[in-house]
Amino acid sequence: MVRVGAIDCGTNSIRLLVADVTGDALVDVCREMRIVRLGQDVDATGRLAPEAVERTRVALADYTAIARRAGARRVRMVATSATRDAANREDFFTMVRGTLGTDAEVITGDEEARLSFTGAVGGLDPALGPAVVVDVGGGSTEVVLGAWKAGRAEVTAARSVNVGCVRITERYLHSDPATPEEVGAARRFATRTLREAFAEVPVDQARTWVGVAGTVTTLSAVAQRLPAYDSERTHLSRLSLDRVRGTAEYLLASTRQQRAADPVIHPGRVDVIAGGALIVWVLAEELHSRAGITELVVSEHDILDGIALGLA
Repeated sequence: MVRVGAIDCGTNSIRLLVADVTGDALVDVCREMRIVRLGQDVDATGRLAPEAVERTRVALADYTAIARRAGARRVRMVATSATRDAANREDFFTMVRGTLGTDAEVITGDEEARLSFTGAVGGLDPALGPAVVVDVGGGSTEVVLGAWKAGRAEVTAARSVNVGCVRITERYLHSDPATPEEVGAARRFATRTLREAFAEVPVDQARTWVGVAGTVTTLSAVAQRLPAYDSERTHLSRLSLDRVRGTAEYLLASTRQQRAADPVIHPGRVDVIAGGALIVWVLAEELHSRAGITELVVSEHDILDGIALGLA
């Protein structure tokens, strides 16, 4: 057994997992999530905002202290879409090095997809495979097809494309609530961009669709009308495609004030959850058309778990 720390810094959130790893099994010590919106305005400016880097630094300093107190022997931090796109990303790397004491790894979209798949399918019945695992992030969406065999993930194909809840909201969903014209333009962008992934990932081979990360887990909590966010209720929950569509339509028609009043929506997701839900809605339609898939399986296990397993 080895105690490890995994940090995932995305466009919208930064998350920490400290876990004990034995073989291909994980036992959580702690999980933390902070909304830092590192990708604030990156799509428009091509640069990381100084205030966004500072928000990330504050959260990372806390995570560093937590991992050290917990006795993590190995720590790996990965950075994804926002830092891949930013012209001034060296400012971010310098900050990480000074705060964490080691470098952040900017992974490719395909590596991000593979890590997400490894984390997501480890706790699923192998008979459900092949599975298509989709991670809707802030700046990008990863689509990966594979199976779980003999205690390890076998990936068939993976692709990352630049559509995520922050990116699509900043580009298209400006009104409160979004107008039908804005929603239509956002849908067309999501459909067009996701088809780039489907051109390389043969999702018609999939038997099961697994969704991971905060957009999908929040969508499940909203759909279930939970009185408070409960990961035990969202993990391995199943949403019919009609429920995905209905929940997305509800969120897109809601005002910011209405979304903020929902106890399961984290304050940092209030502005972008409708855009994320729209992406999941488009995915549901495409996967039904291409693979006959009729429901979404929601997993609380994702890229963090994949990073941690790789440290053992």
